Amino acid sequence: MADVKKQEKDFTKEVDELIPEAQSLAAAGKLQEAVDKLFVLEKQARNASDLKSTTRLVKEITQLSYDARDYALLNSSIQTLSKKHGQLKAAIQAMVEQAIGWLEEIKKRDGIEKWLELIETLRSVTEGKLFLETPRARVTLLLSQYHENLSKSQSDPALAKESLQTASDLLSDLQVETYSSMERREKTEFILEQMRLLIALARIKDSEKGVEGKKDAVNGGDSEWIKVRVGGRKVNEGFLAQPENEDLKLRYYDMMIQFALHQDGYLDAAKYYHKIWETPSIKEDEKGRGKEALEHIVYYIVLAPHDNEQSDMLHRLFIDPVLTKLELHYALVKCFTTPELMRWPGIEAIYGPHLRKTSVFSSDKLWEDLHTRVIEHNIRIVAKYYTRITLQRLTTLLDLTLAQTEETLARLVVSKTIWARIDRPAGIVNFRSSRSPEDVMNDWSSDMQRLLSLVEKTWMGVNAAQAAQSRLKASA
Repeated sequence: MADVKKQEKDFTKEVDELIPEAQSLAAAGKLQEAVDKLFVLEKQARNASDLKSTTRLVKEITQLSYDARDYALLNSSIQTLSKKHGQLKAAIQAMVEQAIGWLEEIKKRDGIEKWLELIETLRSVTEGKLFLETPRARVTLLLSQYHENLSKSQSDPALAKESLQTASDLLSDLQVETYSSMERREKTEFILEQMRLLIALARIKDSEKGVEGKKDAVNGGDSEWIKVRVGGRKVNEGFLAQPENEDLKLRYYDMMIQFALHQDGYLDAAKYYHKIWETPSIKEDEKGRGKEALEHIVYYIVLAPHDNEQSDMLHRLFIDPVLTKLELHYALVKCFTTPELMRWPGIEAIYGPHLRKTSVFSSDKLWEDLHTRVIEHNIRIVAKYYTRITLQRLTTLLDLTLAQTEETLARLVVSKTIWARIDRPAGIVNFRSSRSPEDVMNDWSSDMQRLLSLVEKTWMGVNAAQAAQSRLKASA
């Protein structure tokens, strides 16, 4: 291969004369003779850096082989022409693009075997060539789709998993985010396809986790889920926000929701559903997808552990006028934003019949997580209004056993959501830390400063009133 140099000679006339002759020879059954003549002139045009003539000749050589259905000659010609000394990059690129255009027809007409042979030839020719990175990615995508379809048709789960693994590995080897010749939308589509296959493979491996004798019995699909997270970071969310990329945006956030839920990242799932809900076409569908997205935002925001970000999002959601249209969900959010105790039996009785029918809370694990969030909310409220409380009374307020109360309390203390200490012999929980003498004096000093400031303002106000009264008496 060589860069385009200054053209030394124009072979257009010779090419115009030879191509009809070669076509006549090929039609008469003398394909090899026709190809040999084209190869001779191709060498002369290539050495003279005649790009136009070289491109016409290499395309004609492969075209004659394709028309004659001689796929052995076609594959060998592509390999040979791409390896010629000083071969022009543009000529190779044109030849590869031409061959890619035949793939679909070959698959329908001549079968998978011939199609796979040409696919492998093209992948071999394009390997390691930066100027062919985009064609290679497109050919690899076709091969990956073939292996994925093969996995779906396999009756043996092991073979199906192997085929899906091959499909995923083929695409994951492509670092399309670095391709300068590929359009931004096509890059994003490739990354989303990589993520989709990784998620499908991860779910199969997760199903084998803990099953004795299985290859992925220990780690399951952990490595694939990590790759999904890495792939998600390669996608520019600002690009997805453009109206013409709405389909890519919905696909991306759907997969990110799957990843978040696998990691029990309820807050992330709520944020991803919020991104979906903000999409104009979704938001306008108030009875369908818009309502469904808003409901899922509520479900996952109340399931998320309490922190500053979760609290901020919860309160912003509560004041959104759109939420008032969903009475039950509005009431549920109100329970978590109001500084009052929530009794779990009451929550279960009011919201249970509806929530347990949803796809989210039909899972016993998520329903138990909601119970945990109610308990944590109640402990935060108790810590806000009580300085000290007996364990027995706290257990009654939380509708838990003593062991469950201590466990939940300890978890919130470790996560620094609240400060608390348990005096087990006395059976008392203290929600206020002991303060040093310096802290007490600092608070007293601050209080005295405020008091003196108020006295001073009052004194100035009294003086002003007396002065005004004196002026009125003097004028009278």
